[in-house]
Amino acid sequence: MKQTSTFFIALLFSAGITAADIDPVKQAVKSSQRTAQNVARDEYRHPYETLTFFEIKNDMHVLEILPGGGWYTEILAPLLKDKGQLTVASFGAEHPNDYLRNIHNKYMQKLDNNPAVYGQVKRIVFKKAGYLEDVPDASQDMVLTFRNTHNWIRFGGVEEIYRSFYRVLKKGGVLGVVQHRAAAGSDSQETAQKGYVTESYLIQLLESMGFELVGKSEINANSKDTKDYAAGVWTLPPSLRAKDGNDDKYKAIGESDRMTLRFVKL
Repeated sequence: MKQTSTFFIALLFSAGITAADIDPVKQAVKSSQRTAQNVARDEYRHPYETLTFFEIKNDMHVLEILPGGGWYTEILAPLLKDKGQLTVASFGAEHPNDYLRNIHNKYMQKLDNNPAVYGQVKRIVFKKAGYLEDVPDASQDMVLTFRNTHNWIRFGGVEEIYRSFYRVLKKGGVLGVVQHRAAAGSDSQETAQKGYVTESYLIQLLESMGFELVGKSEINANSKDTKDYAAGVWTLPPSLRAKDGNDDKYKAIGESDRMTLRFVKL
């Protein structure tokens, strides 16, 4: 069997096919169904490096938290379609906030418009009376949250939300977190108002709930981010909300400095 596998790999290489070409995560990142607008952000969001750091596999049950417009869903859905299961927890069609409800409805339309890619994706409401009520205990191999934690600090619920992640993960399951990173020593209650959270705060919070930090990566770091903008992190691309005539300056900085943390449920 080993000789057969070696021969098969050699045959692929001789045909110009590399290991990256048969890497399911790499294939999902390169998928032709991704929008050009989303692909353009790969240089800042590093999806392949981020997902491989989280050690995602294509046969996992993965829960994506508040997918927004579906930037990561475009990668996760094809990756998990055949062997795994992607569940997305979005705002819900009954959300009281018009802006968030519209994000949800547009996202649902995106999924509905491409059943070949998204037809197997399970959809749940992030919050009803509590959080993730439709997700059974210990049912997920991985929970992923990208740039959400500051809002849970700003508007409340951060502890209850992360406890819900702990509940739905299997023992040994992975929690992957990417979050705009505040300067060390800052007060996260204050910096969260501008979109940033201190790394030490988040690690301490999750470890107090029973998670274990097993890895930190600088994949999504950006030393050019000064984190002192009047309009907060939304000053930087892609939002560019400052409207102060300095968009070229902010584009030169790029997207925010972000922590990338991998935890496991003990």
